[in-house]
Formats: sequence, structure tokens, C-alpha cells
Amino acid sequence: MQYKDYYSTLGVKRNATEKEIKSAFRKMARKHHPDLNPNDKEAEARFKEASEAYEVLSDPEKRRKYNQFGSDWERYQENAGSPGGFDFSKYAQDFDGSHRGGTTYSTGGFTGTGEAGFSDFFDMLFGQTATANKAGSPYYSGGRASTIPRVGEDYEHDIDVTLEEAFAGTQRVLQMEVPEACPTCGGKGVVASRVCSTCNGEGTVPRTRRLEVKIPAGVHTGSRVRVAGEGGNGTGGGGRGDLYLKVHVLHNNRFERKSDDLYTNVSVPLYTAVLGGEIEVPTIKGTKLALKVPAGTQNGRTFRLTGQGMPNLKDPQKKGDLFAKVDVQLPAELGDEEKQHFRELERIYNSRQGARKGGEPSASRA
Repeated sequence: MQYKDYYSTLGVKRNATEKEIKSAFRKMARKHHPDLNPNDKEAEARFKEASEAYEVLSDPEKRRKYNQFGSDWERYQENAGSPGGFDFSKYAQDFDGSHRGGTTYSTGGFTGTGEAGFSDFFDMLFGQTATANKAGSPYYSGGRASTIPRVGEDYEHDIDVTLEEAFAGTQRVLQMEVPEACPTCGGKGVVASRVCSTCNGEGTVPRTRRLEVKIPAGVHTGSRVRVAGEGGNGTGGGGRGDLYLKVHVLHNNRFERKSDDLYTNVSVPLYTAVLGGEIEVPTIKGTKLALKVPAGTQNGRTFRLTGQGMPNLKDPQKKGDLFAKVDVQLPAELGDEEKQHFRELERIYNSRQGARKGGEPSASRA
């Protein structure tokens, strides 16, 4: 059996993506399709080769097996054997139509006239319907006419939300341009043996779709919100793919988020920090909570307000905490009377400190 390099057949590299393989096949199919090249045996042969290559390389499992065994097929044939004792030689088939093992090729596919045909070899190696029509390959008219259902492509779309929206949950109205099966050719790319003028042979046309999507409470940067069935069209009876919204939570000037906890700074007047009192702490909900500050509160002290943080994405009933860090505010301007009071306070403080140390009190400023 002559080794077939499916990658060369489609003109792609061995590390080509599924999208690149599909694109390469579509180009070859449009160029060599028998309906577009009547009575052209060379074009028909190229089309069959491309279809066979696409059958294998577009299926991850079949491609894996091909990559594993492909480079050794010629050696296995020469040695009339392979790992496990399988004999490849009886499935040998040359491109020129000559055959060993009683196998012939016809327009309808490989058929056995004695021993099992080449298609049986592919069924054995790659699984059933290896030479059947490939879902997503509307151009293949040869071979056994069965289709393999394939789910449509998944789409991903970036979306920005504010921290307040992430807290409460929100909605977004999206307008997305997505490919849909061409209404003129039904996704085949050809009409009456001619390239479809509506989709230029692509089989799909762009369509704008309006979606109203719910963003759940508790999302964070990196969350992916799945919208089922809003991806690409399936083929061969397969369902639509999904749409995934990749969330980015915008920076918030007042609150810093760490997991489900929130952190904020609160200004506390010097007098309140010294004497104690009550201050107001803003919350992500837009409300304010009263917080009692004990006398002698130091700058930078942090207070925990339980359950005032972000909701948990998996369990919205569970919430993180809010941490309020004290930022003691010194008076910007002092009048003469206020300065006198501070001098008196300083004198009392120094006197007390001196008494504790057993020394003389320091002199206060005039």
C-alpha cells in the first residue's frame, strides 16, 4: 500500500488546527468538486483524495491513530505485519487503480471483489464510517452516504461588568454576528453545479443575532458564563454549540475585592479616634452601616463587618465580609483656641509620661 500523506494532500502542517484543516478542505472541494468539473477525472480524483484526508484529519481520534501508525505503514507492509500481528498487505491499494487482494475502487467508494476492501481497512483502523460523508463536509458526494452528527462551534465573547453589577447580578443585551447555514444552498456551497452566489461557496452567511443574557451575582474576573445553544450551527443533525461570556470586573475606586471579601478605607476624625464614637461605613449595596469606634483607635486598625462582602458565585446565599480600615484624619486648620487646647493636652500628656518614668515633667511650649 502506498503511504498517503494526508497533511500534504490538504496542504497543511502536521500541527494544523481543526479550523485550518477545514478551511483547506473547503478550498480544495470548491476547486475540484465533480459537479463543478464534469467529466474531469483528474479533478474527481483530487476531490476524493481531499475528502479521504479530511475524513481522518478532522476527527481527533482518527487523526491520533493516523499520526501514530502512518509513518510506519510502509514498513509494516514490507514486513507483512505490524504490532499485534495485523497484516496490512492484504488491504494494499495503489492510486492508479491496480490492486492486490482483490480490491477495486469505484465512484461509490472502495468495494471488495475478493478479500476485504480498502474501506474495511479504514473501518478497522479509524472506526465505522471512515469513508462516509463527513459532517461539516457538504461537498463529499462519493462513498457511503451516512453522516456523523457534530455539535456546532463554541463562541467566546468578552464582557465588562462593574463591581456593583457583579454583586447584584445584571443583564446584557448582545448583538452578535454569527455564521448561519446559507438559505440559498442549504449549506452545501453549490447550486445547480455552480458555486452559490449568496455565500460564495462557503456554505454559511453572517447574521446578526440579538441576545439578552443574565450575568449571575458573584462573578469575578475570569468567570465564564455559559449560554447554552447560542454558538455555531451543528452539522449532520448535531446541536448548536454554546456561547461563553468571559467576564472582566472593572476597577472600583472605593472597594478592593479579594475573593468574596471586600476592603475599604473609612475616614475617622481625630477626635472620634481619640475619644471614641460612631462612624458610617459605606457598603457595596449603596447603603451605610453604623460602626462604633472605641476610644484610642489607632490609625490603620481594621474592623470586620460580617456578611457585607460579595456573594459566592456557586452559593449566592453565602457572602464574604467587609473590612473597614481606619484612616484617622488630622484637622487641616486650627484656630487659636484649638491650638491652645492641643498645647494643654500636650502638657498633660507629657506630665503623665514624666510621672510614670519618675522624672521631671517636660516644659510645655508657650
